[in-house]
Amino acid sequence: MKNVALLLAVWILVGPQARAQSPAPASDLKVVGTMSELMIRIIYPSSDAVFYITTRTPETDAQWGELQGQTLMLAESANLLMMPGHARDQDRWMADAKLMREAAAAAFKAAKAKDVKALEALNDSLYQSCTTCHMHYRPNYGRGAPPVR
Repeated sequence: MKNVALLLAVWILVGPQARAQSPAPASDLKVVGTMSELMIRIIYPSSDAVFYITTRTPETDAQWGELQGQTLMLAESANLLMMPGHARDQDRWMADAKLMREAAAAAFKAAKAKDVKALEALNDSLYQSCTTCHMHYRPNYGRGAPPVR
């Protein structure tokens, strides 16, 4: 009886908060843009901010704030790639998207610390996350253009 009372008390205290914080059901999630639009409009420009950090180094607090926004957007875009409607499968696709999220989350942390060297060091892992996914999911990626006849 004590256990039932304890469980009831926990449910009364925590239950409403847990229900209020639960994510939207998958049926409520709606994809707005295509994969190409997501890549071209969000992921490429955001990743370029990291890839070109040594030639486009922020100098003002406003510029650092913009870089923080770009790296945060890049990390959250990896979450978008795992959303129903974008995710191509639950295995390789998810693993590739998680690689991107890890690299981008580290870039966000480095941007918040205004650490150019750390951002520069993340270039390889971010680039690898991109090319790994493209090798798996973009037909003919890395094979070059067909010969002209």
